[in-house]
Amino acid sequence: MKKIILIFLTALFVGCDTAPTGVQVTFDDEKSNAIRAHYQNYLNNNVEALQSLWSPDLNIYINSTEAAGVDDISTAITAQHMVFENIKMSFAEDGGEDLGVWVQTINYPANNGYEASTHTQTWFTWSGTSKISGNEVVTPVFIGFQWEDGKIINEWHHYDPTNMNAEMALLPTE
Repeated sequence: MKKIILIFLTALFVGCDTAPTGVQVTFDDEKSNAIRAHYQNYLNNNVEALQSLWSPDLNIYINSTEAAGVDDISTAITAQHMVFENIKMSFAEDGGEDLGVWVQTINYPANNGYEASTHTQTWFTWSGTSKISGNEVVTPVFIGFQWEDGKIINEWHHYDPTNMNAEMALLPTE
């Protein structure tokens, strides 16, 4: 009986001491918190701070297979803030508490010829009021980020841009 208990305890300690394997999802880790700060920089229209987290080789795919780069997205964010005020990003169930932005980071192990990679995924509802027309635009958004060497190397933005683009088109061109 003592041998069985000893074997059980040994298996328990060895089993609890192994590093996790497979996909790991975290919510309050360094990268998830970096994205929360990144979004605060977006809300504050602090493009320079946003750029500090982007790789110079950043590719952003906005509902497209064609990539935009750092200069493209920086210009778009500046224009967005010229057109919209009271920009908010929220995540709430009907009648529930607003959680801000839902953020999770996933660490994928190497698998089937793919290298290990880290991605942060976010879900929220974007809203803003047009300074030009007064119309409020509200749209659900998903953005995924891929990390490399502590910087964002790829972003995938998924949302319906129709109403936002209609308001952006009202911005006078110089």
